[in-house]
Amino acid sequence: MTTPAPPLGVYVHWPYCARICPYCDFNVFRARGREVEAEALVRAILDDLAAQRELTGPRDLVSVFFGGGTPSLMDPAWTAEIVDEARRLWTPAADLEVTLEANPTDAEADRFAAFAEAGVNRLSLGLQSLDDAALKLLGRNHGAAEGRRAAEVAARTFPRLSVDLIYARPGQTPGAWAQELKAALALGAEHVSPYQLTIEAGTAFERAVRRGTLVPPAEDPAAELFETTQTVLEAAGFDAYEVSNHARGEAARSRHNLVYWRGWDYVGAGPGAHGRITTPEGRVATTAADRPGDYIAGEGGTRELLTPVEAAQERVLSGLRIAQGVCREEVAVLDILPERIARLVELGLLADDPARLRATAQGRHVLDAITRELLA
Repeated sequence: MTTPAPPLGVYVHWPYCARICPYCDFNVFRARGREVEAEALVRAILDDLAAQRELTGPRDLVSVFFGGGTPSLMDPAWTAEIVDEARRLWTPAADLEVTLEANPTDAEADRFAAFAEAGVNRLSLGLQSLDDAALKLLGRNHGAAEGRRAAEVAARTFPRLSVDLIYARPGQTPGAWAQELKAALALGAEHVSPYQLTIEAGTAFERAVRRGTLVPPAEDPAAELFETTQTVLEAAGFDAYEVSNHARGEAARSRHNLVYWRGWDYVGAGPGAHGRITTPEGRVATTAADRPGDYIAGEGGTRELLTPVEAAQERVLSGLRIAQGVCREEVAVLDILPERIARLVELGLLADDPARLRATAQGRHVLDAITRELLA
C-alpha cells in the first residue's frame, strides 16, 4: 500500500529590513532603495511556488508562513497574491494557518487590518523586550510603548497572536525578567516565543563581545533565567510544547513550526529559503539563492537528495525539540546504541519510553549535548 504524502507547509522569506539588528544572522538586506527589486521579487516567489508544485505533487496545505527579514514591510496586496497562489497550487486545509512576522513600529501596525484582509490569521510580533534600554541595546527601531500599542492592535485584529521576546541580556536579573514576561502576557498573546540571546558568528554582537564592549550572562545566570521563563509561563497556563515556544492550549501552537519539528514537508520560497520535500526517490533538501538579484534571475538554487541517514539525523535534531519527541522507528537507520539511550535515561535527560526518543524537562536544558551523544 502506498504511504500517503505528508501534509505541506509553505515558507516565504521576505529578506528586507528597515534596520539590521546586531544579533541577527539571518539572510537580510536593507530595504531602502529596493522598491523596484521588491516588486520583481514577488513575481519570482510566485514563479518559484509554481515550479515547486511540480516537485511536491498534490498535497494538503496546512500553513503558509511569511518570515524574514521583515515581511510586515511588504505591500499587503503582495501577501494576498502569494497566499492565493499557494491555495491554488495545493489543497488548503479548512483551518489553514497563515502567519506573518511583524515589527511593532507604529507605521507597520497601521497596516495590520490590510494584512488580515489579505488572509493572514496569525501574527508573530517581534516585541523582543518591553524595556526601552534593552530595545536600544538590541538595535530595535521601536520603543516599549510602541510595542504595547502594536500588540493591543494585533490582538484585536488577528484571531491568533504570538510574541517573540529575547532574554539572557547583559545585566538582566530573574526578577526583572519575570515582571517583563508577565507584562507581555497581559497584552493578549496566546503564544510566546522566548529566545535566549545567542551570539552568532559574523554579527555585530559577536564583534562587540570580542572587543569586550558586550558581556552576555554566564552559563549559570542564563540557566536561572531559563528556569524563570518556564516557571512564569507555566503558572500563566502556557504549555512548553517546544524548547522556545509556549502556547496557551493546543490550538494556539504554531502549526507551521510543528511542520518542521514533526518532520513534515515544507516548500521554501524567497532568497535563502530552505525546503524539505518527500519524493519517490527520497527526501530532497532545497535551498534558494541568498541574494535577491540571483533569486529573481533564477540562479544559484540547489536541490540535494538526502541519504536515509542524513534524513534520520534531521529528524532527531528537530523532533527532540518538541515534547512528543520522535518515533524510534523513524530513525532506526541510525542504529543508536541502546546503552547510550539507557545512560541518558539514567541521567534523567531522556524519558524512559520504548517507542519514542523524548527529552525530559531537564534534558531540554542540554539538548545540544543530548543530540551529540545520540548521533555520535
